[in-house]
Amino acid sequence: MKNTIDNVRLALYHPEHEAALEAFTLPKEQHEFTALPGEVIQKALERKERHPIVILGEEGPVGFFVLDTGEDRRQYSDNPNALLLRAFSIDHKHQGHGYATKSLLGLKEFVKKHFRTADEVVLAVNMRNAAARHVYLKAGFRDEGRTRMGPAGPQHILVLGVS
Repeated sequence: MKNTIDNVRLALYHPEHEAALEAFTLPKEQHEFTALPGEVIQKALERKERHPIVILGEEGPVGFFVLDTGEDRRQYSDNPNALLLRAFSIDHKHQGHGYATKSLLGLKEFVKKHFRTADEVVLAVNMRNAAARHVYLKAGFRDEGRTRMGPAGPQHILVLGVS
């Protein structure tokens, strides 16, 4: 059997991805911490500073997130060249296969190619979401000890250097 995890790649959102992304599901305990793609795609498409990104496996979309170049990122970083990663999710049926880690490991190269002035990616992960924090740290994000209050409670701010 072929290991599909070898074929994980990141792509800028295209309308052909919409149906698959709209079908994503998350367990209630994960949905508390992130949005489903169907909940954020339209808003991202309406705002030029928000860039929807699709995580593709061999069969099509398996995950999704948004890279934000807007003013919201200043709540997480003083770096004017930072990108804010938001709404990261892996469709429930594709979880546990390494898609999250593999996609995040490819994030630096993707950012260098599509966001040439960016030199870091920042995100906030809820302190109660230990599994997600572990994945981000495994993929190279650093916890520099900064925190903030988020909609579902206190959050760690994590940073990934790109340059």
